[in-house]
Amino acid sequence: MLVAAAVCPCPPLLVPEVAAGAAPELDVARTACADALGVLAAARPDLLVVVGPTDESAGGPYAAGAPGSFRGYGVDVDVRLGGDSAQQLDRILPLSLAVGAWLLDRARWSGPVEGLGISEDLSPGLCAESGRELGSRAERVALLVMGDGSACRTLKAPGYLDERAADFDALAARALGDADVQTLKALDKALADELKAAGRAPWQVLAGAAENADLEGRLLYEDAPYGVGYFVATWS
Repeated sequence: MLVAAAVCPCPPLLVPEVAAGAAPELDVARTACADALGVLAAARPDLLVVVGPTDESAGGPYAAGAPGSFRGYGVDVDVRLGGDSAQQLDRILPLSLAVGAWLLDRARWSGPVEGLGISEDLSPGLCAESGRELGSRAERVALLVMGDGSACRTLKAPGYLDERAADFDALAARALGDADVQTLKALDKALADELKAAGRAPWQVLAGAAENADLEGRLLYEDAPYGVGYFVATWS
């Protein structure tokens, strides 16, 4: 059963070495993420699953110890999901899960952990079903849910300005802050795709996992510093 969840954004710029001179711009977001992971630790889950958006080929489960890297951004930073592993694991974490692994390493997470890549093409119904399956994996399950809002908030945003983006992000932020399962389930996939909102699928996985959990939400951070909606929330 789901006992806690943390929702965090997944830009590689969260990693200070990637952000370089711009690193201070996301200090508040990093602090909020650390606070959110503290809520997960306090829940003492039997299993933590990091859920993040991927393309179709990178979907599916990732074992503890799966490696990830930010070398593609010109920095010598490698991570492993849940820390070091003696196993030789060849499946490389997608970027969203690599950012999640970095957050866990920063928080010195030591409990059982796995990863799940969710294709951004997955339908809302199948996302919710994946969440229900996750919630049944152990007596006490926690989720670290990685995902961004719209990438169309400003003229300089990755997806350019779309007038619908602010309303979409406001709706998502309220739902995440209120632990509003039904509103998250009802997020429109087509609109989310048009607005390049990579968090839609992972948020709907969370909604499925939390259907009968009766959790309360709290929004810790909401901003769009680079024209992309970033949210940090906790459910417990």
